[in-house]
Order: sequence, then structure tokens, then C-alpha cells
Amino acid sequence: MPLQYKIYPPDALRTTVQLPASKSMSNRALILNALSLSPYPIRNLSDCEDTQVLIDAFNSKSNQFDIKAAGTAMRFLTAFLAGMEGEWIIKGSKRMHERPIYPLVETLIALGAEIDYLEKEGYPPLKIKGKRLKGGEVYLSGNISSQFISALLMIAPGMENGLVMHIENEIVSKPYIHLTISMMEKCGVQTKWDGNDIVVKPQVYNPVEFVVEPDWTAASYWYEMASLIPGAEVTLKGLGRNSLQGDSNVTNLFSDLGVTTEFVPEGIIIRNTKKGTKKFFHDFVNEPDLAQTFAATCCFKGIPFLFSGIQSLKIKETDRVAALINELKKSGYLLKENEIGMLEWDGERCLPEKEPAIDTYDDHRMAMSLAPGAIVSGSLIINDPKVVSKSYPDFWNDLKQAGFTIEER
Repeated sequence: MPLQYKIYPPDALRTTVQLPASKSMSNRALILNALSLSPYPIRNLSDCEDTQVLIDAFNSKSNQFDIKAAGTAMRFLTAFLAGMEGEWIIKGSKRMHERPIYPLVETLIALGAEIDYLEKEGYPPLKIKGKRLKGGEVYLSGNISSQFISALLMIAPGMENGLVMHIENEIVSKPYIHLTISMMEKCGVQTKWDGNDIVVKPQVYNPVEFVVEPDWTAASYWYEMASLIPGAEVTLKGLGRNSLQGDSNVTNLFSDLGVTTEFVPEGIIIRNTKKGTKKFFHDFVNEPDLAQTFAATCCFKGIPFLFSGIQSLKIKETDRVAALINELKKSGYLLKENEIGMLEWDGERCLPEKEPAIDTYDDHRMAMSLAPGAIVSGSLIINDPKVVSKSYPDFWNDLKQAGFTIEER
């Protein structure tokens, strides 16, 4: 029997939370620190599993790396190792070996890399013979994972001829690419992004001291909880205006669901103080990691929704669209995938299971986005709850501190 948590909500929500450091910023900072041969430690580095596998890889004396279920680490390390002298093998979990990496690998090969698939063509594990890459011009589809583009961007300054990327189709998760470019610029590297073309000339990174922001995606689960409990007030420490993280748009999006945000010296205070919209429409092309939070919130609040721009969710830790449809049905909500990239709930209900147990699919965001459903149903069971270690290891402890009761089963 797998580990289960049964969650009971508090009557009121008034708490202060120290959020985890941003995984996205931490992983980019680690790669850029290595590329710049930086002597500086990274301040407020995330303690999540996805970041730890990168730290372990950089500290390893082996030429073989197991990045487990960490998609960012797989993409970033593949590109990084392709440009580093030596022979390398990189592998991951069973699910990681089902997540396609050929758009990145084939582009790296076009830029001069030597990479072989060790099992299934187009998927990890990989064997890499690292060397300085020639660089040049490449064409990439914009509707693939932005992590492929970020991985290429970070190693581009070290290529003999630099890199010219022509990105075709709509670019998904643009804020993550902006985050990469901003952090590269902090290290003295200039890029030119004009329309769908990004140009990086050969340059040298300057080492700098990175300070990682708290994670705005992790904040979204507290916004969800606040939206479901009348009179809720939560202080989230360390968050500020003008964040580099695209998911900071959660402040605007949750305003439509009844949660206000006040910026204060110690961070932000979020409050359930107003009525939400009657229907919710949004294109999540720039914030795909928020889609699960908003799907769950809208269902639990009885607000019909239509989402677009979520095509990248199908190649995450799991097919997140299918997982949402399956798990929210257990609580009585019938969601539909109209076409790839679109998810809808028109308010249709079915009979909920008597005691639903939510499967998490080795996906941290399934656990954290659906756990607040306990507020609506009175209790909720989460299977394999430790998956939260991927990005927010203290999530359950923070819930307990906020007044939730959690029983281990």
C-alpha cells in the first residue's frame, strides 16, 4: 500500500509562510555559475529534489549522471555536457525516459555535438561526447518546451560561431526564456531577441553572485487556499514586485478569483476579500505551471473555465491534462480536453466518490494543486504525497503550521 495523507482543513486561514526558493532560477544559476567558473556561492539556493540532482552532478567525480525525474536538469545538463570535453552518460527515471528530448538533441547535433540515444530513438538515456561546439544557425519550433531554448541559449556564448535561433510558430512559456536571458545578462552576456529570432554572439561569462527569489509558482497554492476560505489572510515572505518569474502574474489572475495582493516590506499579504468572476478564461501559454492550480481552484469554487495554451502540459512529469481530468472527476467535476492545448469545465458535475483518493502520477504539482480540495469536501486523501519534494519539500509542514490536520495512512 503506497503512503497516503488524509488532509482536514482548518476553520480559518491566517498564517505566514516562508516559500521555497525558485527552482527555475536556482537551476539556471547553477549552470551559469559553472559556465562562468564562478567562485561565488549561490544565495538562497533551492533545496528541492530537482535542484539537488544538478548539485550532485556538478559535485560528482563520475562521468555518469542520474537526474531522476528532473526535466530541467535533463535538458540543461544535456546541452552543458555537449560543450564540455569528455564522454558522458545521462539517464533518469522511467518517466524521464518517456519524455522526448530529440528537438534539443537534434539541434545540438546540428551545432556540432556528438550525442547517441542509448535506448529508444529520441529519448533519454543519452551518451554524449563533449567538445567545443561550432554553433551556427538553427530552426526550432516555438511550441516545444522552453527549456530546450533556454538550454541552448546558456551554452551559446561558448560556441565558436555563436548561435542564431529562428523560432517557428508561437513561442510557449516566453517568461522562462526572458528569465534565462536576464540571468545571462547579469553575467555580462548580451543577446538580441528580435521577433522570433534570437542571436547570441561568442562571448565570455563574468562570474557574479546570484541571489535566488522565492518561488511564485509555490505561492499559487496559497492563493488557491486563500480563495477557498472566507476571510483568509496569508503572508508570503520575500516576494516582491518586478520579479523575473513569469508566474508572478498569479497576482493578477487570482484577483479575478477573489484574492487581493498587498506588497509589504516583508513580502506580500494575500486576502480573500472580494467576489470572484462568474467564468474564467485564460491563455496559459506564458504560465503553463499555473494551469493545474487554476483548474482545481475554479472547480472547487464552482467557476466554469476555458483554458488555452496548455499544450506543453502533455509532456511534463505526466500528461497533466489527462491527470486533471481523471482526478477532478473523483471529486465530481467533469472536465473536457476540446483539442490539444485546450481544457474546459462548463460546470458539469457527476457523483463524487465517497472518499476520493487523489493519484499524483509522480507529479509534485498534482499533489499541491489538488490538496486544497479538502477545504471544500471536508477531507481529502492524497496518494504518494512525498512527490512535493521535487519543488516544495516543506509543503505539508507548512500546511500543518497553517492549521491543516494531516493523518498518515
